[in-house]
Parts: sequence; C-alpha cells; structure tokens
Amino acid sequence: MLPRDAYFWATLRIFMGLLFLWAFFDKVFGLGFATKAEAAWINGGSPTLGFLKFGTHGPFSSFYQSIAGQPLVNWLFMLGLLGIGIAMTIGAGVKIAGWSGALMTLFMWTALLPPANHPFLDEHILETICLIGLAIHAAPSAGEVLGIGKWWKSTALVQKFTWLA
Repeated sequence: MLPRDAYFWATLRIFMGLLFLWAFFDKVFGLGFATKAEAAWINGGSPTLGFLKFGTHGPFSSFYQSIAGQPLVNWLFMLGLLGIGIAMTIGAGVKIAGWSGALMTLFMWTALLPPANHPFLDEHILETICLIGLAIHAAPSAGEVLGIGKWWKSTALVQKFTWLA
C-alpha cells in the first residue's frame, strides 16, 4: 500500500499539468476563457502579445513589452506550456518539467510586480513553490503514482540522461 502523501503529490502533479495544458489549448484554439476565438494562435493571433504588451507592469515591464508577440517568444512559451503540461499530467519527466514550470511561473510573477493584492505574493509564487516541490519529490514517486514515471525512469534514454527523469 502506498503512503497517502504519494497520492497527494500525484494529484498535485496532475492538476498542475492540467493547468498548463488548459492554458496551451485555450491559447491555441481560443476557447473563450483567457483567449477569445478571434485571438487564437490557430487563427493568427499571438499567444504572448496581449499580456506582455498590455498586461505587464512594474520594474520589468519594458523588457516584457519589448519581446511581446515575437515569433520565437510565442513558440518557446507555447512549447513550454505543452511540454510541462504533458509531462506533469502523465508523470514522465517530472523533474525537468517541475524546474521548467517553476522558471516559467517565476517569469510570470516578475511581469506583474508588485502583485495586485499582496506586497509580493500571488498565485505565481504558489505555483512556483508547488512545481519546485514536484521537481524535488520526483524521486522516487511524484510521477510513479497515477502516472508512467516508473516506466519512464527505466528507459535507456532516462538511464543515460538522468536529468530527464
């Protein structure tokens, strides 16, 4: 029988993955939540333009506004959302997805400094902490419970490149 905390980490991992996947699909198809259909990436919209150009504020806003809508930034952002979302949801590559996701959410936090409702905390910091916890806890069980992590870690690729775990 597995300890209860293994199910906690597995549930957190899956939910974090679904957050990233939802953001990816909403931006690709404009599902009407954060992205309207006419602004969808599939319809020629930019997944980074609106937020980075008009939603950022604080000490780093000029940097984020300068990269808003750039094709490379769009692709890196979207590949990040998709890769982190898939890895977390299925439990393969949890370490690298956790650290990558933590970096991404930390960047999102810096785009909104200071946060609207607290001097320094917002949901991006909480997501960052959760993702770091998943990356650290990835050995042994964050991807193995309710996921394919055990199989993934046994593959020749991951045996050779352990940072892919």
